Amino acid sequence: MSTVYQILAERIRAELTELDQIIARAQKAWEQARVKPEEFAYLDSVALNLHAFYSGVERLFELIARHIDEHVPSGATWHRDLLPQMATEMPERRPAVIHPQLVEDLDLFRRFRHLVRNVYTFNLRPERVAFLMERLIPLWKSLRSDLLLFSEFLEALHKGLETS
Repeated sequence: MSTVYQILAERIRAELTELDQIIARAQKAWEQARVKPEEFAYLDSVALNLHAFYSGVERLFELIARHIDEHVPSGATWHRDLLPQMATEMPERRPAVIHPQLVEDLDLFRRFRHLVRNVYTFNLRPERVAFLMERLIPLWKSLRSDLLLFSEFLEALHKGLETS
């Protein structure tokens, strides 16, 4: 019988595959945007994929908050408040999902996602996109590793319930 732990571990692993693809698309579009800066569609594509990247990460964090923590932040700052929650160990529930060092960089992507949602694309600044693209791969390597470790934690919880 499946438990929420097993289902969530499987969801994390599936989402990691999707995020790998989003990052690859962002990188490919970024290469083109750098070669052809006058072709704004490439920059728009990078922005859209960075938006999708953070949205996917936040979706996982929200699922963890709802099903493991049993508390999703609320109010006007819930998106921002979710990040430090994921970097905080919850004794007797779970370890920290991500290392605290990731919160600041993830918040840059969260703010950029907000910008993409709320401004016209012609207001995107290439230097801002470049700044994020420089951070994307190192951030993703650490974040991906943390999420895999967390999915292993969830699988161990599931196995512990199966044997009890």
